[in-house]
Amino acid sequence: MIMKTRKLLGTFLVALIGGLIAVFIYAKIVPKEERVVTEKIQQPYNFANLPAGMDPTTFNFVQAAQKSVEAVVHVKTQSTRQAYNPILDFFYGDGLRDAQPVLGFGSGVIISEDGYIVTNNHVVENSEKVYITLNDKREFEAEVVGTDPSTDLALLKVREEGLQFIPWGNSDALQVGEWVLAVGNPFNLTSTVTAGIVSAKGKNIGIIQDQYRMESFIQTDAAVNRGNSGGALVDIRGNLVGINTAIISPSGGYAGISFAVPVAIVQKVVKDLIEFGVVQRAILGVSIQEITADLAKEKDIDQLEGVYIADVREDGAAKVAGIQVGDIILSVNGVIVNSPGELQEQVSRYRPNDKVVVEIKRNGKTKQFDVTLRNLQGKTSYVSAGNFDTVLGARFENLEKNEKNRLGVKYGVKVAELKSGKLRAEGVKEGFIITQINNKPVYTVDDLYKIIKGTNGGVYIEGIYPNGVIQYYAFGLE
Repeated sequence: MIMKTRKLLGTFLVALIGGLIAVFIYAKIVPKEERVVTEKIQQPYNFANLPAGMDPTTFNFVQAAQKSVEAVVHVKTQSTRQAYNPILDFFYGDGLRDAQPVLGFGSGVIISEDGYIVTNNHVVENSEKVYITLNDKREFEAEVVGTDPSTDLALLKVREEGLQFIPWGNSDALQVGEWVLAVGNPFNLTSTVTAGIVSAKGKNIGIIQDQYRMESFIQTDAAVNRGNSGGALVDIRGNLVGINTAIISPSGGYAGISFAVPVAIVQKVVKDLIEFGVVQRAILGVSIQEITADLAKEKDIDQLEGVYIADVREDGAAKVAGIQVGDIILSVNGVIVNSPGELQEQVSRYRPNDKVVVEIKRNGKTKQFDVTLRNLQGKTSYVSAGNFDTVLGARFENLEKNEKNRLGVKYGVKVAELKSGKLRAEGVKEGFIITQINNKPVYTVDDLYKIIKGTNGGVYIEGIYPNGVIQYYAFGLE
């Protein structure tokens, strides 16, 4: 019995050892089967619209950031503001307080090695001095070459050579879903880079207050905060595709939506400011509306496409060419437009006297018109940099009847906004009411322009401040 048990145990041990040897040999000789998880890891990642030739497994924003941060500057502005205090005026008869210094901050983008810098108009507006600080801490005082309130852009110049700049990109080729970087100085934190994607294009948000505002923003979700205004929006190659301008935020801080002026518009504005000192703005001379479902139902429009013409200017380019109220603009020079922003962006690329082909739909049929664009005055000529808004450096408003009654004047034009120019240089303050120029009464803004236009040499201005103080100023137009 014992011998039988020992024999069975020996057989079991031999079988066990043989099995272990077989497993060992199998493990060494037969190749392992790949795991599914390994196959998944080896698959390439999926990114939105990576440029051709870029390896997605090594994709990052380092190169674009390095190309951009050295060419984005910190902009500091200095101005003075004189406030009117009605309580002081009531007790002492003089409500004008001493001028107080006001500092402002923003960002700018170097666009050429010889010192041209683009920023927002609202960053430098009303400033008396502008300083820029490079990423390497060097500081320069900048000259304001020109501004364009309609696009909220401004061009600065510093006297320095060999500066690192951001090359122009192509905002037309930029696609929704494509990666972009926002580079600027939020909250005075220099050289800050954030990333996001293009959320939409051709956005008109009504933030620019100029009468002839031109909005066709690139919308992104790259984080932009106060101080980023005037900074760069670049593609992942580090090329400039926009100038960061605005955010939508209930709290004033970043809330996921930011807007930039497309570089196609920036290039046109910069070229005009350098060549003429003022933007040569071409217009069609039409009032337009976006075609919504409600408008389509009201006007019996069969398709939600194009831009609806609600009115035409009598001396405008569209009217002269034969375009009518109720027409629907489908394209400009072959570029399809489906929103007011897209139409404005296309027209903004041209100058007065340029000819464009405008395709419209009328009564269900398409027509093409050759349109010679005109300037804001309804003419085909270029505007001189010596125009009176630029020389005087002010925006004027006609005086309301209640203001006339309160001040006891029969006429006058208010200085509603001051920029760099003759009036600021002579000490004129915002709110000043011009009643006479060269002893001629000024009833309206048009009167002011006519008197100035007919003046050779000196200008003598008489007026009154809101506190009743009468003031006189004199200067030359040269």
